[in-house]
Amino acid sequence: MSKKLGALDYHSTGRKGKIEVIATKPCQTAADLSLAYSPGVAEPCLAIQENPDDAYKYTAKGNLVAVVSNGTAVLGLGNLGALAGKPVMEGKGVLFKRFADIDVFDIELNTENPDEIIKACQLLEPTFGGINLEDIKAPECFYIEEELKKTMNIPVFHDDQHGTAIISSAALLNALQLTGKKIEDIRIVVNGAGASANSCAKLAIALGVKPNNMIMCDTKGVIYKGRVEGMNKYKELFAADTPFRTLEEAAKGADVLFGLSAKGAFTPEMIRSMAPNPIIFAMANPDPEITPEEAHAVRGDVIMATGRSDYPNQVNNVLGFPFIFRGALDVRATAINEEMKLAAVHALAKLAQEEVPDSVSKAYGNEKFSFGVNYIIPKPFDPRVLLHVAPAIAQAAMDTGVARQPIEDMAKYIEQLESSQGRSKEVMRMIINKAKSDPKKVVFPEGDNEKILRAAQILVEEGIAQPVLVGDKKKIQQKMDDLNLDLDVPIVDPTESEHTEEYAHELYRRRQRKGLTLTECQRIMRRKSRVQFSTMMVAQGHADTLLGGIDTHYPETIRPALQVLGKQAGLSSVHGLYMMVFKKEVYFLADTTVTIDPTAEELAETAILAAEKVAMLGIEPRIAMLSFSNFGSVDHPQTRKVKRAVELVKERAPSLIVEGEMQADTAVVPELLDGFTFSKLKTPANVLIFPDLNSGNICYKLLRRLGGAEAIGPILMGMNKPVHVLQRGDDVNDVVNMAAIAVVDVQNA
Repeated sequence: MSKKLGALDYHSTGRKGKIEVIATKPCQTAADLSLAYSPGVAEPCLAIQENPDDAYKYTAKGNLVAVVSNGTAVLGLGNLGALAGKPVMEGKGVLFKRFADIDVFDIELNTENPDEIIKACQLLEPTFGGINLEDIKAPECFYIEEELKKTMNIPVFHDDQHGTAIISSAALLNALQLTGKKIEDIRIVVNGAGASANSCAKLAIALGVKPNNMIMCDTKGVIYKGRVEGMNKYKELFAADTPFRTLEEAAKGADVLFGLSAKGAFTPEMIRSMAPNPIIFAMANPDPEITPEEAHAVRGDVIMATGRSDYPNQVNNVLGFPFIFRGALDVRATAINEEMKLAAVHALAKLAQEEVPDSVSKAYGNEKFSFGVNYIIPKPFDPRVLLHVAPAIAQAAMDTGVARQPIEDMAKYIEQLESSQGRSKEVMRMIINKAKSDPKKVVFPEGDNEKILRAAQILVEEGIAQPVLVGDKKKIQQKMDDLNLDLDVPIVDPTESEHTEEYAHELYRRRQRKGLTLTECQRIMRRKSRVQFSTMMVAQGHADTLLGGIDTHYPETIRPALQVLGKQAGLSSVHGLYMMVFKKEVYFLADTTVTIDPTAEELAETAILAAEKVAMLGIEPRIAMLSFSNFGSVDHPQTRKVKRAVELVKERAPSLIVEGEMQADTAVVPELLDGFTFSKLKTPANVLIFPDLNSGNICYKLLRRLGGAEAIGPILMGMNKPVHVLQRGDDVNDVVNMAAIAVVDVQNA
């Protein structure tokens, strides 16, 4: 139930749905408007009329794909209709954009007449560079794609068919290599006769499987020559001359089982009856035909793949369609042909055999991957997939004559693809996966807050952290029941805890000469301050870190933490850091929350601590110490303070890339930075140190509200033990992100 609520919340929070249209040209002035629309827009219109190919030059057509569906075969949900399928099509657009920077309009057509769908797509050809058919039931999908490929001059690709076929075929090639079997010798059984099964069988034959060794089954059993019941011309292509009549019979002695059917379709007895070193791809979603646990319980020589992310060897279509269209669009291909599909198969298979970089391991919680039975296909978040598949598609399109704009320099093209991969959300994903590699106990003082509870559910389900909720146990349990959360985490009630008296005495020991009596400490621990109680949990080692403040003002959380835990020895202060995540870049801003008017010593301390945090997150810090002066252009006490801070950083941490004093635009604009050839900063800074709290706080809030940045923080630096503060108004995602950062902070403490 909680997952359902989370999914609905994800789709409904803020701007509804998952996509928006953003202008790529300025439209701020009357002059801009005259160029964007009338009268200036007439010029590209006339140019396109004279030369239709100029549409790729003057419009977004060359990077625009239509995801077209009528909702008759939505995921594993069946015929939901065009409108109910829209969230899936929007999601497809998100994946196109995220993995290959391709823009998408989702087109839901309210018809089950295949000829109407064909006509609609044909009429849309002037708008789009390609058509991705999605969630259209078989056998109509075959007819629709065939007709569109005959009549349209842009790529048409039915992902439900070919996406699964391409990914599973790549995995099959690698599985065969590991088992020492030759593709021309194997016997393969495909269970399912829909769009995916049809394409998987065709592609396997194209790769070398002998047609006589291909057995296809549907709900009525084996598709054999002479069968009449439940047949159509597409099934007839795979009618085998065989005595087998049931899936059980066909599985005996088979080398490969492809499942594109339903949960439980493969039984342990079938697996036991297969040939040595069987290959089983149970690709039904969300539940496979047989689970890896069930298959491995029968025999130990099985190579398994499923469609699920929680098992090794996920057959995930996202490894295919974004990169296939990327390559096809970049050469203005007129089609996606069989040679291009095979090129994608071989590119993916080859990539899985290469050494996996640390960046991929970090993206999956530092799990190590190497070519073998549990790694026969690349991971979806492997950034190298774009760099392998898109060029392979482009090259195959050129080799087969369907490329209208061939790529002259393939090496340069690959460099361009690499430069298009922004950092943005990947940074947070890497942090989350690093946290998942070694989850820590995070205590939440506001344990009865709805956002905290929903975030705790996510933290547990994804294995990011071990939440500990502080508060009234009955109230928290009632809130969980109201929210339909199935959350099994420790709940600590200060009025009942066996450690309350221990915490009171320890607080008294620390604060007895600072205004507190033992009685007051006991009152604080039992009833007055859950933040103080939670801080003592961290101090006494009963929790690893604290995350609070969503219901309180910032000082109400940080002050007790400073009083109990204090700052690190040798530091003059505690400092605050914000991570600002933009579409392409990530910047770190400090101090934005703590020190109002820092000295040069404190500024230097802020810079060094910020560099340590940024490096901890796997990013090389490039520091700019900001001012209203550029390298001595203004002589003022404030600029001299920043200049002195730069000198101190260079003395104490000579290996850091740091410069200043410098103006903010100089720090981040390459053209301005290039004017100062003596600067140690050769590329724009990603860590910005502000001269005072006024400027830092104002800047990060403006970037968040007006600049479109996602603000993650504040990340406290310099505490004796990791403590982090939430902001009032933070949403569930903010809490999850900060919890992940808190866990990583503990890991690196």
